Amino acid sequence: VQLQASGGGLVQTGDSLRLSCAASGFTFEHYVIGWFRQAPGKEREAILCINNNDGSVYFGEYGESANGRFTISRDNSKSTVFLQMNSLKPEDTAVYYCATDKIVYFRRCQRDGMDYWGKGTLVTVSS
Repeated sequence: VQLQASGGGLVQTGDSLRLSCAASGFTFEHYVIGWFRQAPGKEREAILCINNNDGSVYFGEYGESANGRFTISRDNSKSTVFLQMNSLKPEDTAVYYCATDKIVYFRRCQRDGMDYWGKGTLVTVSS
């Protein structure tokens, strides 16, 4: 199982960014993939997760408070999940990770329980 997050970078307040998580080594449609982030000195928090079989979206603890600025989507033909981030703020600065769990085991979009993690991609939002 491999997950490769990409698309991070340095942006300004108010900008948009789309992160990609390319998956390989497993049957994409059998898994949930989620996006998480970890800001300096803080715990890793869940943003959004998506069921790659039926497209259901689940909110993590940050996703519920993101006010719709973040959306998750997938492209099954490319085994890739995206995180679209709009109206970025300096407090969105963090390393963003994607992680996966089998659909049959998935209960909630949260850090604990995700089986496989990719290396993160750094997003820096300047004020």
